[in-house]
Amino acid sequence: MKTTDKDHAALANEFNKDAPRVDWHDETLWWVRQKRDNAVKKIPGWEELREAGSQIKNNVLANLSGYLKQFEANAQANGVHVHWAIDAKEHNEIVLELLQSNGVKKIVKSKSMLTEECNLNEYLNLNGVDVIDTDLGEFIVQLANEHPSHIVLPCIHKKKEEIGELFHQHLGTPAGNADPVFLTETARRHLRETFLTRKAALTGVNFAVAETGEFVVCTNEGNADMGAHLADIHIASMGIEKIIPKRKHLGVFLRVLARSATGQPVTTYSSHFKTPRPGASTHIVIVDNGRSKQLGREDFRNSLKCIRCGACMNTCPVYRRSGGHSYNNAIAGPIGSILAPNLDMKKHADLPFASTLCGSCTNVCPVKIDIHDQLYKWRQVIVKSGHAPVAKKAAMGAMTRVLSSPVSYKVAGKLGRLMMKRAPFAVNNQFNPWYKQRELPVVPENSFGEWYKKNRNNKPKDI
Repeated sequence: MKTTDKDHAALANEFNKDAPRVDWHDETLWWVRQKRDNAVKKIPGWEELREAGSQIKNNVLANLSGYLKQFEANAQANGVHVHWAIDAKEHNEIVLELLQSNGVKKIVKSKSMLTEECNLNEYLNLNGVDVIDTDLGEFIVQLANEHPSHIVLPCIHKKKEEIGELFHQHLGTPAGNADPVFLTETARRHLRETFLTRKAALTGVNFAVAETGEFVVCTNEGNADMGAHLADIHIASMGIEKIIPKRKHLGVFLRVLARSATGQPVTTYSSHFKTPRPGASTHIVIVDNGRSKQLGREDFRNSLKCIRCGACMNTCPVYRRSGGHSYNNAIAGPIGSILAPNLDMKKHADLPFASTLCGSCTNVCPVKIDIHDQLYKWRQVIVKSGHAPVAKKAAMGAMTRVLSSPVSYKVAGKLGRLMMKRAPFAVNNQFNPWYKQRELPVVPENSFGEWYKKNRNNKPKDI
């Protein structure tokens, strides 16, 4: 997979070199946002559903250890093997050991953002295990040797012509054929043989029910079901926050998940896994990987309520025009920008600043995560921890001194207006990122304070 050490701004610049693609990416995601809006308007009590989901998740986070123990006990009573992993490394080692102990060198995998977070594919490939992603979008980005750019729409950044070329190179389809129906059927036929010949299948977990020990996987293609039901070994990777207390609570989350993600009433397949079929085995790997640390951060623990619908990405003006790969993290967009610094604050110090703080992400979140507030708070934490860029810290320090002194503020205002009027190139140039997409406004003749001082006695006459 392709990785980079460039920050969000540099990666966004690369994405923005193709202006038609940026416009298409922006418009497509906004179309998905509009589908979401139309879907939720048809639900009486949508806000009550959001509130219910939020409160259920609040309860989970307040009692997480108890629900995890309850889930483990019930899952084991169902005949499921439960494993615990403190971090990505341990998760990957557990999965590999399960495969090696069963002589498995080839597996099918359905969509799982946790395995992306853990870089499982790369780890297994390095250890001699062939992994085939069976979600169509993930299959496409795997052929392109890329990571998903969106948690629900993994190849949203690619056009059908590019996908046609990938299929021509890797699957032998006719050159130039970019018909979506043909490409989908080609992938289906190719993957059908893969499903039939793999002994092990790996899925994610959308919801794990503490009350029953079952877990639910939501897909639109049925690939998770194909993999799990045809394989001898089913491995499910699950973050500790995926717990919900009772089965009846699924009625809340299944109603808000698909509507928030793609504007559908419900995902095409909402598959319940509880008891392994005769002759097969089921393993659940429950993963922490920094989640306990986030749980202990009072200002940021609400981020663990996320149900991975992607609604915040579809509405975010920055994500839509910078692309998912500009975040250089398994989970992109606003939610990724508050999850990533918890894993590595220094590496991801740029992400909380990749936002307008407009609040649209918070408005559409189906479980009411205060995303834009957390982005703002992360900025404060990052600066206080010394991870902000030197130039940004120097600029903010200068602004603090100017804005805290009336005299300095007045002098700076006069100098700024004079410079913009006499030497606009000193402000509007390639070294000032703020003006890359903007035109210099008309320079005012004086400040508001000067205007008010001059005109404060010119009161309007009574009518």
